Amino acid sequence: MFSYIDHLECTQCGKTYPHDELSKISPCCSKVLFARYNLDQLKADKTREDWTDRPSNMWRFAELMPVVNPENILTLGEGGTPLLEAKQLGSKLGMSKLLIKEEGLNPTGTFKARGISAAVSKAYELGVTGFTMPSAGNAAGAAAAYGARAGLPVKVFMPQDAPSANKKESFMSGSELNLVDGLISDAGRIAVTVAEEQNLFDLSTLKEPYRAEGKKTMGLEIAMQLGWKMPDTIIYPTGGGTGIIGMYKGFQELLELGWVSGTPPKFIAVQASGCQPIVKAFNEGKDNAEPWPNATTIADGLRVPGPFADYLILKAIRETGGTALAVEDSDMINAMYELATEEGIIACPEGAATLVGLKELLESGFISRDETVVLLNTGSGYKYLDLIKESN
Repeated sequence: MFSYIDHLECTQCGKTYPHDELSKISPCCSKVLFARYNLDQLKADKTREDWTDRPSNMWRFAELMPVVNPENILTLGEGGTPLLEAKQLGSKLGMSKLLIKEEGLNPTGTFKARGISAAVSKAYELGVTGFTMPSAGNAAGAAAAYGARAGLPVKVFMPQDAPSANKKESFMSGSELNLVDGLISDAGRIAVTVAEEQNLFDLSTLKEPYRAEGKKTMGLEIAMQLGWKMPDTIIYPTGGGTGIIGMYKGFQELLELGWVSGTPPKFIAVQASGCQPIVKAFNEGKDNAEPWPNATTIADGLRVPGPFADYLILKAIRETGGTALAVEDSDMINAMYELATEEGIIACPEGAATLVGLKELLESGFISRDETVVLLNTGSGYKYLDLIKESN
């Protein structure tokens, strides 16, 4: 057996649906659908060591991925990114084990490749004829690339002021590029309408079940790279939040399989001060976030004023004893320089935001210096060179 996928499940009420039909959100509650696997059978048939001698990409975890027929996998080698020890930064901060998951080495330069590869592959397996994708930038570029890999048309919708690199990679990969006056939320409404009118499949964040499955492989890899142990804390730059949701789901699956022990890491969501709906909802003790008005930040991936899966992000943070905080744009840029000069990592501003958050949490005592902490650098800073000076 290749995949052990069993069914889809509504994250609100638990009602189940078949996985072999095209699905978007749950018909019952209009909420996120999760892919669920026959973990008892998987545990009986396999061990975690079965994953170790396979090619170093995210499809090494095929049993916990949604594609049933391996011929339907559309891959560009996504996943298998290094978990780098930040020795100099760690020493500077007085930490015993600071790690950086370097997602900028993925195809198209960001972690978006993982989710898009999983979603496009499963949709391809189920017979879709094309896609729409609303995006702040990087997801659109990934959708264009994987759509090209599938030989299927993609219509991307992104804000007018999205990074130039994302516009160019989308156009270069043959997608239809549509620039929208407004934010990703505006692009999303247009993308959904076009998908319905033209019988295309919409890949909006967590409005289909499988992007989270690709993102969860970051958590599976981190556990594997730590010798089948979970870190104490993961600090994650949070826009749509698929990474937090996916990794938390992945750790829970590993725990249920008995392939790791202990408790999942504390998840810490870092947002931009100019767009912090999750931070506000967390601090107010709410289960849902109100849309953030007039969202502004140089970190395009954090400019998500109303994440669809807000309730799942907040649940993951609270259930793991984590927290949420907002940081300033100027501090993100300074942290981009610091990551490069101290560790040689050319990080995107979203990834750099995690370092800013770490410093604040060390200062407040929320994180202790003897914890194993993972910062998620979600993308390459080479896509944001306009933020960096050429000289002093």
